[in-house]
Amino acid sequence: MAGNRKEQTVVEVMIVREEAATVCRPAGELDAYSVQAFRDHLAELAGEPSVVIDLSEVPFMDSAGLGALIGGIRKIREAEGEVVVVCDRAAVLRLLHTTRFDRMVSVVASCDDAYAEFNSTLE
Repeated sequence: MAGNRKEQTVVEVMIVREEAATVCRPAGELDAYSVQAFRDHLAELAGEPSVVIDLSEVPFMDSAGLGALIGGIRKIREAEGEVVVVCDRAAVLRLLHTTRFDRMVSVVASCDDAYAEFNSTLE
């Protein structure tokens, strides 16, 4: 059964550079089995001025996924970048709220809301 679990946790990460921000869009479960690809992609975004991490295609995240998310955000911020997280999945939102992640980083429901966050900080 453990072998099946490992096969089910493949995550694909897409990076899209848009005018308003660079968007990191993982798709799949972010857990101990799959988190390395996500971590690697986030590390590449250090130096980008505005980053949206879109978790709308992430149905599940465990502590390893949360750790990778926090570590990636830290690197982006250390390089003077801004980060907004997009999440509309109830299970993931619960994790972000329970761990108080949403007090450290802006969490919004859509990419349009994230772009608005960046625009409001420029004013």
